[in-house]
Amino acid sequence: MALTVYNTLTRKKEAFEPIDPSHVRMYVCGPTVYDRAHIGNARPVIVFDVLFRLLSRTYPQVTYVRNITDVDDKINQRSKDSGEPIEVITARTTQMFHDDIAELNALPPTIEPRATAHIAQMITMIETLIAKGHAYAAEGHVLFEVGSMADYGQLSRRSMDEMIAGARVEVAPYKKNPGDFVLWKPSSPDLPGWDSPWGRGRPGWHIECSAMSGQYLGKTFDIHGGGQDLVFPHHENEIAQSQCANGVPFARYWMHNGYLMVEGEKMSKSLGNFFTVRELLEQAPGEAIRLAMLSTHYHQPFDWTAEGLKQARATLDRLYTALRNTADVVAAETAVPLAVQAALEDDLNTPLAISHLHELVGSLNKAESVADKAAAKGALLAAGHALGVLLQAPEAWFKWQPEGAALGPDEAEIETLIQARLEARKSKNFAEADRIRKHLADCGVVLEDGPQGTTWKRA
Repeated sequence: MALTVYNTLTRKKEAFEPIDPSHVRMYVCGPTVYDRAHIGNARPVIVFDVLFRLLSRTYPQVTYVRNITDVDDKINQRSKDSGEPIEVITARTTQMFHDDIAELNALPPTIEPRATAHIAQMITMIETLIAKGHAYAAEGHVLFEVGSMADYGQLSRRSMDEMIAGARVEVAPYKKNPGDFVLWKPSSPDLPGWDSPWGRGRPGWHIECSAMSGQYLGKTFDIHGGGQDLVFPHHENEIAQSQCANGVPFARYWMHNGYLMVEGEKMSKSLGNFFTVRELLEQAPGEAIRLAMLSTHYHQPFDWTAEGLKQARATLDRLYTALRNTADVVAAETAVPLAVQAALEDDLNTPLAISHLHELVGSLNKAESVADKAAAKGALLAAGHALGVLLQAPEAWFKWQPEGAALGPDEAEIETLIQARLEARKSKNFAEADRIRKHLADCGVVLEDGPQGTTWKRA
């Protein structure tokens, strides 16, 4: 079947028809780098990574742009509070972001532009908006005049009063309309700033993505993605800026992942349920975090729970056990199974795709001939890779422990104890063999005896 996606702009599922079938272009809003990414930040990274993988299997070329916002008032405040230079903060937190999402098996985007490297493009776009009567300068600021665009609000479908309330706009005497939003604002000597026709200043948040997407994807491109929280005002304002400056449609398909909750409540530091990706990676492998998030359809709200993470680990234990048991079988090279491909082409139905993983591992466990095992193993791996899981060796999965953690004996000690237990069993000293098994179990190491010997995994 052909790819269909839910388009926020039209509020319906639509067949995806790229502007250029030989080259699909996608933009997704990236992080503001002032601190570690939290699990809410991780959801769009994972969702659109699955889409990137799907598009890359289907079309000859895909350009995936995900930006880095490295000029922002939150970054300025963090610098003021910590005394660290802004460039030190943004370099460190950008590296943290890359390290954390790499452990979630997220592929790097094709292009990752930084806002501070595209100030000239932003200034040019602002000048165009002023020249076309869609923006005005006032007291060192430049503002987009929302009243100049007849269909402003087309994405969020809110009234002007609702948009003003939802944006929590700043009331300022230099605004023509309370809903007018900032394209450029002045910078005091202690803040980052660039020379412009309106004085030394810095860009507003919304103009960044319009300028960077235009630079790398053109005035009109295929897909714009992000979290549902960005529909208004950020994405609404991107549409306004871009279409008024360029005179053509902006993105054809708008895809938004749903909000994230934690144990049924809104994630909040004050509630004590705020988790960074790094904190979760100290509890579980990145693949388990990824699979847990894919267990709910991207368009729906997602409730992060400890039980959900436990279930994801148990699922991966089952899948990797089947791969471990067929370690001596060379997987057949195969395309993604049709059922899995169809599920993903149906607006990224990852829960359905995961259900097919269970069917595939069942087929592998039941296979008897080498040829059947090779085919079933290849199908399982291809399906897993489409979802961004089953990318490591089974032994690495079962022996995972958090970096720097002291969770009992290391691998060499475990192998030595397993050999000692084997010798005890050979000499019929079953009491000693049982003692070693219990000792390892107490250390969080589970032994499994099979036809090919004893294997182990961390509980």
